[in-house]
Amino acid sequence: MPHVPMHTAVRSSPVPSNPGHSGDVHSGQAWDGHAKGSAGYRKALAGLAFAGVATFAQLYSTQAVLPTMASDLRISPAEAALTISLATVGLAITVIPWSFLADRIGRVRAMSIGICAATILGLLVPLASSFPVLLGLRMLEGMALGGIPAIAIAYLNEEVHRVHAALAAGSYVAGTTLGGLAGRLVAGPVGELWGWRAAALAVSVLATVAAVLFLVLVPRAQGFAAAPAAGFRGALKTLAGHGRNPRLLVLYIQAFLLMGGFVAVYNYLGFRLSGEPFSLPATVISLIFLAYLSGTGSSRWAAGMTLRFGRRNVLLAGIVLMVLGLGLTLTQALVLILVGLLVFTGGFFAAHSIGAGWTGAIATSGRAQAASLYNLAYYLGSSLLGWAGGLVFQSLGWNALALTVMALACTTAAITAVVHARSHRGGIEHRS
Repeated sequence: MPHVPMHTAVRSSPVPSNPGHSGDVHSGQAWDGHAKGSAGYRKALAGLAFAGVATFAQLYSTQAVLPTMASDLRISPAEAALTISLATVGLAITVIPWSFLADRIGRVRAMSIGICAATILGLLVPLASSFPVLLGLRMLEGMALGGIPAIAIAYLNEEVHRVHAALAAGSYVAGTTLGGLAGRLVAGPVGELWGWRAAALAVSVLATVAAVLFLVLVPRAQGFAAAPAAGFRGALKTLAGHGRNPRLLVLYIQAFLLMGGFVAVYNYLGFRLSGEPFSLPATVISLIFLAYLSGTGSSRWAAGMTLRFGRRNVLLAGIVLMVLGLGLTLTQALVLILVGLLVFTGGFFAAHSIGAGWTGAIATSGRAQAASLYNLAYYLGSSLLGWAGGLVFQSLGWNALALTVMALACTTAAITAVVHARSHRGGIEHRS
């Protein structure tokens, strides 16, 4: 079985000063990471899974009720989608600052601060007195959530044994799919019965419970070493170094294009299904998010397949599934549309789990920043392309939107195949 090098740094640690779960501390011995099956490994994945629930349930809490919100507030589909886009913009612009803060105060402490702040802001969203206030709160909520995604991947690369790091990253992504699914399934029925404000409150309560479980379960960090303050110039140097690495750059392009297309599909498919000839109610439409379960399985499956086929081939296979699934949504048959959505979603999360984990393997230093740039591209794609897809949908209809997203996926596949061709030999990614 070919070995996929993870390129993790040698881990050394200072003596723990606090035996609790909230700090990042070290033992005096070299730290190789939690092995698969150990109690620490299970707690790390469980804790980050609950962080994923708290993060992604809140981030996309309005997506299942966009048609209801548009009707209630008398706004267009693209305007309603701004409640998603501005939240992801907030996350995108803060992932890099959060990563530098995490280098100083620790991964667990930074994630704890972010998740608590986001939960408080989420509880304020249902109280928004106007649409502009709602958008402002959603953006602040996203900014607080910026402290989770990139730091979680960096935490896993430091705390899980390098042999199992790719599988752990896939498990974390699987957890995020459950979080996004839970938020949408709660919001849909509650929103139809009592409106979008009640839906937002219900999701925030769910996120609060998940945040508490994260704080209780996540193990203290043993592979973290606080980075010295490098200053603004040092920060720019680290980021520029990642930006000049073509292997990382193509992953950032992949994140931008694929996530943008993915969010556009989920933002506007509900509008299509609520109109003729389907005329489905909001509760039934919210069930389309059950397709996220295919992503829960495919992200773990993809991580396991990397040991056999290599990251590049598995990532490309995920993109192929996206295109094939989206092609089925061009029909007028509801069953085929739903099957296509399952395939599309599974393909997306397979590709995303590989891309997210691969950044930590390629970057030999500044891993938190490398992961933050990935998340910056990922959520900028969600914000910009997820919103712009509404302009295509409103003007030209669903088929035009689906074909646009298929074109984005094909572009991503071509760039990935070319750039990573030299570093791929027989299923093994060689360090370039």
